[in-house]
Amino acid sequence: MIYALLVCAVKRTDRNFSARWQKEGMKMEKIFLAEVKRQAGQAAEELLAQACLSEGDILVVGCSSSEVTGERIGTSSSLETAAAVFEGIYEVVRKNGLYLAAQCCEHLNRAIIIERELARRERIPVVNVVPQPKAGGSFGTTAYERFAHPAAVEHIKAQAGMDIGDTLIGMHLDEVAVPVRTATKRIGQAHLVCARTRGKFIGGERAVYKKEML
Repeated sequence: MIYALLVCAVKRTDRNFSARWQKEGMKMEKIFLAEVKRQAGQAAEELLAQACLSEGDILVVGCSSSEVTGERIGTSSSLETAAAVFEGIYEVVRKNGLYLAAQCCEHLNRAIIIERELARRERIPVVNVVPQPKAGGSFGTTAYERFAHPAAVEHIKAQAGMDIGDTLIGMHLDEVAVPVRTATKRIGQAHLVCARTRGKFIGGERAVYKKEML
């Protein structure tokens, strides 16, 4: 209440208040987006350091831009925030020769946006939908806009994953999923969970397993 009264008082005495207030807000937003991009890239690096992926493997990412900005999932979609997260992760993905799979929100049944060449390689049927911020989510929308030849598919089996904001990516992870603990625990205000996958163990107690596949 006191803060609001002070703001009103300043407004009455300073005609340039609104302009200065807007400029300061834009500055803070720029700082926030830069930090989000840094955190996303760092988290991706930390995950890949433990996931032991090979060139051509798939990293699936689910991201709630609402949660990143501190709002409840599905309530405050932000293309600017999603773009910052996407850029941070995509730089790492491309550097390591991987494919990024972007999970859409539940309004598209958590469909996946990938490069069309990956869909052809994996022989995955392509579905006809173009994600939007309110029907697919800002992260899926950003991926569709940034990929060279985007395609939407209903299912994929990725070798590692990042869940930013409790978006539930498990349905798109290969078996068997293993949690990966990273030093980065949040992207912005969103809870971060990472996972890698490994081959199934078969054969019982007398079986011998390859250590590099554990």
